[in-house]
Amino acid sequence: MSQVKILVVEDEIVIADNICLILEDLGYEVLEPAINYEEAIETIEAEKPDIAILDIQLGGKKDGVDLAWTIKEQFDFPFIFLTSNADAGTIERVKKVAPPAYLVKPFKKDDLYTSIELALHKYAEQKSQTKVDEELLIKDAIFIKEKNLFHKIKLEDIRFLKSDHVYVEVYTIKDQKHLIRGSLTDLSERLPNNFYRTHRSFTINVDHMDAINSAYVLMNGEQIPIGKNYRDDLLKKIRVE
Repeated sequence: MSQVKILVVEDEIVIADNICLILEDLGYEVLEPAINYEEAIETIEAEKPDIAILDIQLGGKKDGVDLAWTIKEQFDFPFIFLTSNADAGTIERVKKVAPPAYLVKPFKKDDLYTSIELALHKYAEQKSQTKVDEELLIKDAIFIKEKNLFHKIKLEDIRFLKSDHVYVEVYTIKDQKHLIRGSLTDLSERLPNNFYRTHRSFTINVDHMDAINSAYVLMNGEQIPIGKNYRDDLLKKIRVE
């Protein structure tokens, strides 16, 4: 089994290095620590950590709470907050992002280990609960429950899918939007080859693509973003040099 990969986001280098040493001693794979929001996003996109430890107070315009929202909405992996003190307003912001764990400096080695393992366990449980029911995807169609009926949506009629927290929004060529509870990753893995992930939040049906450049795909006048981690494979897939 591979090691759990951890990113530490802390703007005090001495503290960050100390946390990394503790994590390595606990047997985790530790990435180079990030000191601010921008560095953290670059590392997340490049290294795809399994979990992050976020100091709330970070230098720059965006702090650890802003980073937590971005992780939750765009990258979908667990995180732990770390702080020495915080005002009432910040605590309220922390509550809204609903972290699985919160550590106060100074902390013990055992507390850090427990927080990480509990956060990973909670995340795994949540993911298993948001898997798209395999029975809803049958041959060339997906059945979406709305009220008391299951509506049959042909896969060929789906233009693109968009991640929305624990739901997937399904957009059709008839300009309809349907909602499925589950993860985009789980659903995308079971779709045919004409469906392709262009972004962490989007999967498109390339049969309905009107135009493309290095930044986005145009579908019926709507721009679907292309993430840099997906760009090369997408362009290669549709034979665009």
